[in-house]
Amino acid sequence: MQTASFFEDLEFNDEHVVITPMLESGFTKEIRIAFKAGQVMKAHKTGYPITVMVLRGEIDFGLPESSVVLKSGDLIALEPNVVHSLEAKEESVVRLSLSKQDTIQRVNAVLNL
Repeated sequence: MQTASFFEDLEFNDEHVVITPMLESGFTKEIRIAFKAGQVMKAHKTGYPITVMVLRGEIDFGLPESSVVLKSGDLIALEPNVVHSLEAKEESVVRLSLSKQDTIQRVNAVLNL
């Protein structure tokens, strides 16, 4: 059994988004992404399906044809290879659920785009 809290030991950084692995199960990896207002994860894609949930705050979730404003409690699922970006409209905490086959290194590399 594993437990984790998305709000315990929560850290924000003035310079960049903070990505923290929270736990890994037999089929997913759960990641916390902490944004200060105005911080961005530039357009990127993944080779696996993902689910993104805003736990706190507000995110402009950019997609190829449009963008969706996600607020606390909102959830979005994407199929593989869908280009997307995230911009925090206010201080925000996001839960990213990755496929077990995906890597934290790929998520961290998005910050360097």
